[in-house]
Amino acid sequence: MAFMIIDRRLNGKHKSAVNRQRFLRRYRSHIKEAVSDAIKKRSITDIERGEGISIPRKDVSEPTFRHGRGGRQQQIFPGNKEFVTGDKIKRPSGGGGSGGSGDASDSGEGEDDFVFELTQDEFLDFMFADLELPNLVKKQLMKTDSYKLIKGGYTNEGIPARLNILQSLRSANARRIALGGATRKKIREAEQKLEELQADTDVDAKEKNSTRIEKLNEELERLHRRIKHIPFLDDFDLKYNNVIAHPTPSTSAVMFCLMDVSGSMTQDIKDMAKRFFILLYLFLKRNYQKIEVVFVRHHTSATEVDEEEFFYSRETGGTIVSSALKLMHEVIADRYPANDWNIYAAQASDGDNWADDSPLCRDILVNKILPKVQYFTYVEITPRDHQALWYAYEDIAQGFSDRFAMQQIVDADDIYPVFHDLFERKTS
Repeated sequence: MAFMIIDRRLNGKHKSAVNRQRFLRRYRSHIKEAVSDAIKKRSITDIERGEGISIPRKDVSEPTFRHGRGGRQQQIFPGNKEFVTGDKIKRPSGGGGSGGSGDASDSGEGEDDFVFELTQDEFLDFMFADLELPNLVKKQLMKTDSYKLIKGGYTNEGIPARLNILQSLRSANARRIALGGATRKKIREAEQKLEELQADTDVDAKEKNSTRIEKLNEELERLHRRIKHIPFLDDFDLKYNNVIAHPTPSTSAVMFCLMDVSGSMTQDIKDMAKRFFILLYLFLKRNYQKIEVVFVRHHTSATEVDEEEFFYSRETGGTIVSSALKLMHEVIADRYPANDWNIYAAQASDGDNWADDSPLCRDILVNKILPKVQYFTYVEITPRDHQALWYAYEDIAQGFSDRFAMQQIVDADDIYPVFHDLFERKTS
């Protein structure tokens, strides 16, 4: 007999959504590994769609309680006194032993791995988990569209959710005191006169005082009715919490994507560079609200292009990498002052460059670009040994290790691991 434990607690609305999120958290490591494998097999056009994930059946089985075999059993433990090395033990009756090998059989049964579909959003969440832009800081913008709602006193109009009960009762109490102040003064004066008349023991004045006492009682009754007619709570008393939109410093960033499209870049290398930049573009758009992307293509000259031309134009030519770095420096000076923007750059090339140009690239980076950027990454895509540009950048990697990183991509399987390594969240 076996007892299976199943959670039957009610989840209210969206029960399946709650269970799905619990499942994704439980098998996070399996799913992340499957997502990483799926990215390697995808083309540029379908890199962000959902994916069918397979998890071994043994890892999703429910916990169970089972009865033991019972009876008397014989087992061999290390250090026993009855058996020594070389003794032969009679095979236990009832079969047993391990399986998984041998010829095909016409009997037996089993279960396939558990397979389920990840949605596009879930797939992207797992793809970009634990990634971030390094060294991102808050900077004040001249034109900011980021606002924070803060308390701004009280107002007489608002929605019920913002009703301030304490302030409303205080206002009502103040109104009742103000409206009834004169009446209460008259009540005190009338009560004082009534006490004086009732305390008068002169026999001759009793008849004359009785008429005045009657009129004072009528006046007191009228004054008390006026007090009672003052409402306990009026619409005028209602006070609502007022909120105002206060502009706050925004965390804004710009990413420069520099791609080599020279003649030395074969079509396979260009496709791997595009896949790297597509991952970067999806990551930026999904995780950051205020982010701008500047696309730059270069061969002997560099040009700022739009997204469509960056990924699909077939223009080619010679190789002068410094042209892209010069254009980047000009765009920063013209549109993205370092005091207001977090500046990032990702450069992809096969590393092949004009002989005299690589030292110039190093000088531009060290003297003009790196002092203004938060993070610069260089990806060399080549199955060969490192090229001239790599060796020119090696000194930069040692001197600016906090804001410069470089990696090599040999084939398509390296794209996602390299991307993940470059933008992995660093633990302080």
